[in-house]
Amino acid sequence: MRWDAPSFQLFELLDSLEDVMVWIKDREGRYCWVNHTFLVNYAAENPGGSLEESRQAVLHKTDYDLAPAYLADQFRLDDEHVLAGNRILNRIEMVGPTAESVGWHITSKIPFCDADGKIIGTAGMTRRLDPSDQKSVPVSGFGAVLAYLRDHYQEVITNQQLARLANMSLRAYERRFYSSFHLTPQQYLRRLRLRIASRMLMNADQFLPLADVALACGFADQSHFTREFKRHFGWTPRDYRLHYGTKSAAAVPGTKTAAFIQ
Repeated sequence: MRWDAPSFQLFELLDSLEDVMVWIKDREGRYCWVNHTFLVNYAAENPGGSLEESRQAVLHKTDYDLAPAYLADQFRLDDEHVLAGNRILNRIEMVGPTAESVGWHITSKIPFCDADGKIIGTAGMTRRLDPSDQKSVPVSGFGAVLAYLRDHYQEVITNQQLARLANMSLRAYERRFYSSFHLTPQQYLRRLRLRIASRMLMNADQFLPLADVALACGFADQSHFTREFKRHFGWTPRDYRLHYGTKSAAAVPGTKTAAFIQ
C-alpha cells in the first residue's frame, strides 16, 4: 500500500497513543503499518534502533509470524469478516500475545479502502481497559453495560438487566445496542464467552476439564458449550485444544477454516 502526505501525518499522531495498538493489513493479512504501542506489545521494538527500523521488521509479516496459531486463526477470521464489508465495533475481549499474558481491551476493526472506495485491506485498533473503571469503556451510553459484561460474563445475564444499567427501555436498549455494535446484546455476550473460552482451553498453566471451562464461561453445561463453540469456531472444544496444543499446528496457519457466525 502507498500512503499520501496526510496519511503520514496521521500515523505520527497514532504513534503517540501510549495505550492503543493500531494497525493496517492488506487483503492477505500482511501488516502494512503498525504504531509504536503495537511494537511494544509484541516486543518488536529494537532498543538500539529507530522506530522506523523496528516497524520495518514487522511489516509484511502476518499474525502467524507474531502470535500462536490459535490466535492467528481467530484474527484471520476477523479479517475475512471485515474484508466482506462488515465492521467489528467496540468488542471487549482478552488481548495478549500469549494465553498467559492477557488483559482486557476494547477492539474495533473496519475495512480499509482506497480512494475509489474499494476494500484493499483492514484497519484496527485495540485499547487496554482499566479493570476497575467502567468509565474507561469509551462507548457512549454503554460504559456500565460493557463493564458489567466484562465482570459478570460467567453469570446468567438478561437484556432486561442490561437495559436497566443503560437507563433505557428494553426496546430502546436493544435497538441502540445493535446500532452501536452490529450485534444483538446476546450475540455480543455469546461471542465474548466463546473467545474467553478459547483462551482458557489453551492455558497450559490451568488445564481445566471442558465441563469446568463451560461453567466458568457462562454456558449452561458442557453440551451447550460444545454446540456453541463448534458453531462459531468449526471445532469442538476438545478438538480445538488437541489441534492447537500440538507443535505441528503452531507452525501451520489456517489448518481449518472456522465459521464466523455472529
